[in-house]
Amino acid sequence: KENGKNCSLSQMVSAPWLQDCVVSLSPCSDLMVVAKGSKAVFLSARWQTDDGGREGMTLAVSWSGTLILTFSPSVFRSSTGRPDWTCIVVGFSSGYVRFYTESGVLLLAQLLNEDPVLRLKCRTYEIPRHPGVTEQHEELSILYPAALVTIDGFSLFQSLRACRNQVARAAAAGSEVVQPPPLAYKKWGLQDMDAIVDHSSVGIMTLCVFDQMRNASILGGFHASVKGSLPAMSQYITVGEDPTQGSSQPLLSHVALAVASKLTSALFTAASGWLGWKKQNEEEPTQKQKPKVEPATPLAVRFGLPDSRRHGESICLSPCNTLAGVTDDFGRVMLLDVGRGIAIRMWKGYRDAQLGWVQVSEGRGESSPSAPLPRRHAQFLVIYAPRRGILEVWGTQQGPRVGAFTVGKHCRLLYAGYRLMGVNSVTSQGWQLHTQQVCLFDPATGALRTVTVPFHLALSDKKSERAKDLHLLKRLTTLLKSRELEPDYLESEAQRVLLDIKHPAIKKQALESLLANKNAPVSCLTNITRLLLASLRGKGTVHCVVVYPVGSFLFWGCLIGESPLQKVCDTLQETGISPQHLLSLLLSVWLHREKEVLKKPKAVRHLHTLLTALSSMKGAVESSWDMQCVSPWWQQVRSACVQSHSAAAALLAAIVAHHAAKDNITSLAETKFQSEWEAVSLELEQWAVCVRQLEDVLALQTLLCVAPLKGTPGGATPHCSVKALLEGGRGGIADSVAKWVFRQDLAPERLKDMLQRRGEAQRTEQPSQPVLREKSQEDADFNRALLVSVCQRFPDSLSPDLLFAHCCWEYVVQWNKYPEEGRYLCCAVEHLKLVSSPHIQLGISSMMWNTFIVKRFSAAAFLMEKVGKAPKDRLCRRDVGMGDGATTSFLGSCVALLQILMEADSGIEEVTPPELCVEEVWGGAEGPASIVELALEQRGIHYPLVQHHCLLATLLHTAMTFNLRVKPLSLFDSKGKSAFFRELVSIQLMPSGDMDPGLVSLRQEFLLRVLTGWVKTQSEAGMAPASTRLDLDSGDEKWPSLCLDLGTLLQVNPDILRRHLVCELYNHGLDPRAEQVMLEVEDKDVLGSQLLVLTGQRLSYSLLHTQTQTKPAMELLARLPPTLCTWLKAMDPSELGCLSVPLSQTSRLVSRLIEILPENHGQYSLALHLLEAVEVLQGED
Repeated sequence: KENGKNCSLSQMVSAPWLQDCVVSLSPCSDLMVVAKGSKAVFLSARWQTDDGGREGMTLAVSWSGTLILTFSPSVFRSSTGRPDWTCIVVGFSSGYVRFYTESGVLLLAQLLNEDPVLRLKCRTYEIPRHPGVTEQHEELSILYPAALVTIDGFSLFQSLRACRNQVARAAAAGSEVVQPPPLAYKKWGLQDMDAIVDHSSVGIMTLCVFDQMRNASILGGFHASVKGSLPAMSQYITVGEDPTQGSSQPLLSHVALAVASKLTSALFTAASGWLGWKKQNEEEPTQKQKPKVEPATPLAVRFGLPDSRRHGESICLSPCNTLAGVTDDFGRVMLLDVGRGIAIRMWKGYRDAQLGWVQVSEGRGESSPSAPLPRRHAQFLVIYAPRRGILEVWGTQQGPRVGAFTVGKHCRLLYAGYRLMGVNSVTSQGWQLHTQQVCLFDPATGALRTVTVPFHLALSDKKSERAKDLHLLKRLTTLLKSRELEPDYLESEAQRVLLDIKHPAIKKQALESLLANKNAPVSCLTNITRLLLASLRGKGTVHCVVVYPVGSFLFWGCLIGESPLQKVCDTLQETGISPQHLLSLLLSVWLHREKEVLKKPKAVRHLHTLLTALSSMKGAVESSWDMQCVSPWWQQVRSACVQSHSAAAALLAAIVAHHAAKDNITSLAETKFQSEWEAVSLELEQWAVCVRQLEDVLALQTLLCVAPLKGTPGGATPHCSVKALLEGGRGGIADSVAKWVFRQDLAPERLKDMLQRRGEAQRTEQPSQPVLREKSQEDADFNRALLVSVCQRFPDSLSPDLLFAHCCWEYVVQWNKYPEEGRYLCCAVEHLKLVSSPHIQLGISSMMWNTFIVKRFSAAAFLMEKVGKAPKDRLCRRDVGMGDGATTSFLGSCVALLQILMEADSGIEEVTPPELCVEEVWGGAEGPASIVELALEQRGIHYPLVQHHCLLATLLHTAMTFNLRVKPLSLFDSKGKSAFFRELVSIQLMPSGDMDPGLVSLRQEFLLRVLTGWVKTQSEAGMAPASTRLDLDSGDEKWPSLCLDLGTLLQVNPDILRRHLVCELYNHGLDPRAEQVMLEVEDKDVLGSQLLVLTGQRLSYSLLHTQTQTKPAMELLARLPPTLCTWLKAMDPSELGCLSVPLSQTSRLVSRLIEILPENHGQYSLALHLLEAVEVLQGED
C-alpha cells in the first residue's frame, strides 16, 4: 500500500524485481499471486473506472503478507459445475505444503517431505474427445529434489471444501478452528538422475495389444506368456541433469523400441539423461498414513533421452497430454511425443524461453458440411523469448509459425496448464469458460494480455479456404488504400478478389470495404456489383453478400436526407435495375440499421417517398392487378417485414408501406370505377393483419429485451419475428415469456399477482402529483406494466394456465442443467400448483417425472439403501449428481410433485379438458406441439402406484432432513419393492393386507427416530438466540402430523407415536407442547408409566445430581420414604434432553400424572409421594 491506498499493478512491480519473483495465475485469469522471499501478494480481478472515466478489468491487491519461507505457488479453482472459489497452494523450502484462501486464510498444512518444494502442478478433468481415450482423474503433484508426491484431486477437493466451510463456521461463531485430518498421498522416490528441476504428470495410460505383446517377447523370448488384461500405468516425465556415470537398470528391459535407433545403444549404457519418463503400475497398494514423514517408494526411470552436456530447465505439457515442450540451457526448445518417447522437433536460439499451449476448437462455420463429428482441435505452442523480446506462436506438430509479436524483454508468460478442479463428466457439459489461457504479463505497463489463435491457422494452405480468403481480403484492403490507382486495374483486381473469396461473410466484408471507398468510380462499382450478382445467383447467398452492402451504398444517403431523393430515383430508373431488386435493397438497409433509423424521425418520411417512387416504376405494380388478389409487389414488402428480427424498423416499414399501398389502391380504383365508394381489397386486409402482428411482436420483443438479473443463467436474449412465432407453434409465445420470467427470477406468487391485474392497467388513474420511488421499485413497476401489456395482446396464448405450465417446464429444464440450484425445481413445482386445470397439471407432472425426476430419484433411493443412512455429500454428488443439501431439497420437491399428481388425478373427472385457443391474427401458427398440447395427450396414472412412490419419497426426504439411519427399500415387502420406479400408468401388484410384524417394527422405529429428531430441532431452536436461528426445513411444524399420517399408511399404531412424542417433548423441557399432544393420547395408563419415569429423572437430578445440594434438599431426602428414595437413586438423569427444568413445570407434570393414572394403578402411590416432594422443594425455593 502507498499512502493508505491500493496501488495499481504497474506501480507495484518493476521489471528487474519481477524476474526474481514467483508468479502464478489462476486458470480463469482472475487471481494472480506474486511472491519473493518470504513476501506474497494476492491480486484479484475487479471491475474499476480509471480517472478518465473508462471502465475495465484490473487486478488489485486483495491480500499481502509474510508466509515465513520461500515457496512456489500454484493457483487453481474448485467448482461443482461453475466457478466457486480460489485456493492457493503454496510449497515451502521446509517441505511443507499449505493451502490458503483468496484472503490469505490458512485452510490446511502438511509436511510431505523434508526437502524444499521445487514445483507444484495440477491436472484437472478433461472431456475425452474420442471413445478410446482414457478418462483422466484430477491430481496435484509436488516435486522435491529427489521425490514426487501425488495427491488425488477428488479427495483433495472434498477436504479443502470441508476446511473452508469449517473455517467460515469458526469465524462466524468466534471459536477455534479444528485441525483437519492429514491428506492421503503417494510418494515416489525418483532415482537415476543427478538433479531434477521440473516434472509433468501425464496421467493414466494403457498400452495397446501390439506394444504389450512386443514387450513380452523382448522380456520372455519366444515362449513368453501375455496377460489378457492390459496394464494401466501412471506416467510422469521429469527434466534435469544426467548422472555422473551410467549404469544399467532392471527396468530398462521394458524400454519401448519406438525410441529412435540412434538412441538405442545410449539407453542401455546410461540409465537416464536430462529427460526421463517414469511410469508406475497403478495397482500398487497405497502407502499407509503415518504421523511422521513417510518414506518414498523407489521409482526407477523407464526410458529417456540421454545427453550428458544438456540440462533441462522446464517442461510444459499440452492440454491433450500427447505433446510436451521442453527448454534447456543450450537455448533450445524441444517438442516431445509423450506416447512414443521421442523428440519430434527442435527450435534453436530461445535461451531462457517460457512456454505455453493454446488449444483451439474448430468453429461451426469453419468445417465443411461433410466433416465428421466431433469437431477438430488444434494445438499451438507459444514461445516467449525474453532476450529477444519476441512472442511466437507455432503450429504443432510440424506447422509453421503462425504469429510473432514484439513485446518487452522483462515480461512473464503465464500458463496454468489446468482447468477448474472439482469438475466431472456431468458438470463439465456446456462448460464455456475460457480457462487454461496463455497470458503475457508486461510489468512496464501492468497489462495482462491473452493469446488467442484462430483455428484456421492450423490448417495447411491447400485446405484452409478461410485463411486464403482472409489473405485476399487483406490484399483488397491494401489495394483500396492506394490513392494513385488506375480505375481499370482496380476494377479487374477487385473483381478477381471478390470472385475468389469463398466464405460469404468475408465476401460481404470485402464488398462493404469496396463500396465504402470514396476513390472508386461509380462505373467500377456498378460493373463489379453486377458481376458478383450474376456469379451468386442461384447459390442462396445473394442477400447475405450483396444486398445489404449495395443497399447501404444506394439508399442510406436518401434515408437520412443527405442525397436528393428524386435525382436518385431517376438515376436508378435509368440503370435498368428491376424495381423488385431495388425494393429488396431498400428494405434490407432499412431493417439492418434499426438503431440508426429510430434516431432519425425524418427517415420515415423519406422511406415513404422512396416506396412511392419505386411503386410508380414500370414493372412494379401491374396496371392489370385485380384488387381482390394479393399484389406480388406489396407481398414482397410484407415478407421482408415478417422475417425481420428488427421489430421496430419492420413495424415502421409496414405502416409506411400500408399507407403507400392504400394510396396506390385508391388511385387504381378511381381510374377503374370512377366512383366515390371506398375501395375494399384483400390487400388491405393482409396489411391490417401484418401491422397487428408486428405490433404484437414489438411488444413481446420489448419485454424480452429487459435486462436479466445479474448471475441468472438462461442464455442470450432471444430475438423474435413474426415468421419465427408462426413457425414456433402455438406454444412459442408462452415459451418466450417463460424464459423471460426465469431470467427475471420472478416468484410464482408475484407472477400470479401480475396476471390478475391484466384489466387494472387501463382502469388505474395516474396520480396528479409526482411520487418519489426507488429505482428498484420503478423497474418492478415497469416490468409489470410490460408483462400486462403483452398479456393483453395475447389473451389466449398467454392465458394463466398456459403461462404457468411453460414457466414450470422452463424452471425444471434449468434445474436439470444446474441440479445444485434446488430452488429452480421448487419454483417449477410452485408454478405447477398455480395451474387451475387438473388435466394440464396431470400431464405436466407426468412428463416432469418421466423426463427429469425418476432417474435421480431412483439413484437417491438405491444409494440410501446401499449405505444404510442419509448419504454424505461426496456420495450424493457421485450417484445423484448433486450435493447432500440439494438432494434433500430435490426429495422434498419430489414429494410435492407426486402430491400434485395425485390431486390432479382425483379432479379430472369433475372438470372437462380445456380448449386451447389462439388469437385470430396468429391462427396460422404451425410448428411443434406446445408443452400444454403434449400434456393433454398424456395417459392417466395408476393412483395407488403414485401414492406408493410418494410414500417412498417422503421417507427419503425425512431421512435426509434429520440425517437418520435407515434402509428405505427394506421397509417394504417384495411386492412393494418390485413396484418402485415403474411407469406410473402401469398396473402393478401393490402390498395389501396385514404387513409382516418385523417390517412394522422397523417402520415404527424409524418414525420414532423422526419424532425424536424433530423435537431436538425444536429444543435447539428455542435455546438459540433469535438473531442466529435458521429457518430449517427440519424445524417445520408439519413433521408430527406427517409422521402420524405415515403411521397410518405404514400400519404403525398412531397412539404409540403420540405417546413417544409426548415423552420426547417433556424430555426436552417443552412441557406446554407436550400437554397439547397429551390430549390426543388414547392409552393414558401406558403414557402415565412412561411420564412417571421421566418425572423421577427430573427430581433425581434436582435432589441428587446437582453440584450444590441445598440443606432443604438434604432434609427432604431424609424425610422421603425409603422406597421412594431408593427409586430416585436408581434413576439416570443423563437420559434427559433438558436438565434445567423449572420446578413449576415438574409440579404441573406430576399433577397431570395423578389425573391420568387410575387410583388402583400400581404406581399411583408413588406419584402421590412425588407430588409431595415437588411441592416441598417448590416451597423451599
